[in-house]
Amino acid sequence: MPVYKAPVEDTLFVLKDVLGIEKFNNLPGFADATGDMVDAIVGEAAKLAEEVLFPVNLSGDQEGCTRHDDGSVTTPKGFKEAYQTYREGGWIGLSVPEEFGGQGLPYVLHTAVGEYMSSANMALTMYPGLTSGAIAAILVHGSDEQKSTYLPKMVEGTWTGTMNLTEPHCGTDLGMLRTKAAPQPDGSYKISGQKIFISAGEHDMSENIIHLVLARIEGAPEGTKGISLFIVPKFILNADGTPGTRNGVSCGAIEHKMGIHGNATCVLNYDEATGYLIGAENKGLAAMFVMMNEARLGVGLQGLAISETAYQNAANYARERIQGRALTGPKAPDKKADPIIVHADIRRALLQMRAINEAGRAFSLYSALQSDIAHRSADPAERQKADDILSIMTPVLKGVMTDRGFENAVAAQQVYGGHGYIEEHGMSQYVRDARIAMIYEGANGVQAMDLVGRKLAANGGRAVMAVFKEIGDFCEENRADERLAPFTKALKKGLNDLQAATMWFMQNAMAKPDNAGAGATDYMHLFGLVIQGYMWGRTVKAVHALQDAGDSRTEFLANKLVTARFFMERLMPETALRKARIETGCDTVMALDAAAF
Repeated sequence: MPVYKAPVEDTLFVLKDVLGIEKFNNLPGFADATGDMVDAIVGEAAKLAEEVLFPVNLSGDQEGCTRHDDGSVTTPKGFKEAYQTYREGGWIGLSVPEEFGGQGLPYVLHTAVGEYMSSANMALTMYPGLTSGAIAAILVHGSDEQKSTYLPKMVEGTWTGTMNLTEPHCGTDLGMLRTKAAPQPDGSYKISGQKIFISAGEHDMSENIIHLVLARIEGAPEGTKGISLFIVPKFILNADGTPGTRNGVSCGAIEHKMGIHGNATCVLNYDEATGYLIGAENKGLAAMFVMMNEARLGVGLQGLAISETAYQNAANYARERIQGRALTGPKAPDKKADPIIVHADIRRALLQMRAINEAGRAFSLYSALQSDIAHRSADPAERQKADDILSIMTPVLKGVMTDRGFENAVAAQQVYGGHGYIEEHGMSQYVRDARIAMIYEGANGVQAMDLVGRKLAANGGRAVMAVFKEIGDFCEENRADERLAPFTKALKKGLNDLQAATMWFMQNAMAKPDNAGAGATDYMHLFGLVIQGYMWGRTVKAVHALQDAGDSRTEFLANKLVTARFFMERLMPETALRKARIETGCDTVMALDAAAF
């Protein structure tokens, strides 16, 4: 049976020692996040994940969701009770403004505990996760009346939320969507059409479901310029704000999918359902992007979360499974064989997972901190810089961490050998669950093209230059530190490769756009390696400071240095490979006729 223990010590180390969140006490909500408060929140989140969500993860995967003849959906046994415990703890509103029932704490804390929830039970955590995304969109684009009507119930988790984008004929290309919105005399709209792949689209865990639906108002322009966003509740509200009559939205089917079986991924049919415009007419895509961007950060976190729990199980198995002898002689002479963790290749696999996970945790929390600064700082220049960095980090975090998360889940399964292919050990579920994160909220190839095609050139390259400067300044400021030199030198080399690849795109992609497409995925991963290397550089600096101060966590800190060295020696050199691939251009990629494939 699989196991999971939340990495509390590592999370607190990143928050306090690497990122130094106490330095941001001038931002709203941060003053309340005292050291003791952070310890308590992270500790309680760990208990919830380990003791409430994780125990129904494997059974939820095996049972899945059930659609009934009346279109209702039942979630797996134990999910409803686990969700109620989650809801009652106030976790959905952790970083939501207090005026709507939230706690107003930093988003970086929401991200920290979100990792644990997804590690413990990704399918279940998606229900409140989508609700958080819907809350974010309504907060930014909803009217005062919409905020007061919907947010308090969503924040307390009594009502949940969804996002409805995809249709059978259009996924990435939302300009093709056909769902219609017919204006009504009372200011509402009648929504008609079909949406597919709607996570948490129908279930039995909340009193109402607030769907955010993209549709085209009659007479609107074609393409993305004619898309509007609507609030469509499962139950139309009575005058007193309570759920009333059933709206014209129903679950036509539950998708038969590879993983996340405990989440109801639905086909939703809209038959003149009553909807309410959110934001301006024909500006729906911009409004939905608030939710989509939050969702992309959350999906990147899912990649880390599954990678972490898969790693933990592989490490446990490697310590216990005896098979073969160490190349340097028996390590367990009293047994018939040694534990497989003595084998260098097993250690290589485990260290690679660990190095990516620990850098990825810092990367995720660093990005969440940028969101806090962008939304809470009183300094316009500080807000702009943070928003720029977050903008360019979002596709990198989503694409890199989900690609790596899936690779690590497969690597963890490989450590088990044949037992990893057997369902009862749980590794199959992690591989299957991790796979969707590479696809939804914008497939990773789309994320790579968004990075290269839009984010690099935005505002004259302001965002990417801010990132380059921050990393370059870190290397320069610590150049005289001999202990840090092995790490800063490797980081600087990776940064040089990233800057050279960026310049190559500038010189070769404008006249020949397929050069950008052919190199986009390599560029995204090159960018990700440099950011993770930067996280390791900051980590090592924090470790040295703690060691110099006589910190008692001697083993924890020593292990950090070994893992950092592994990353710099074994993974960071990949930047040169990625750069070389990019610079080959698109000629061979585009050479074959389509019929030759």
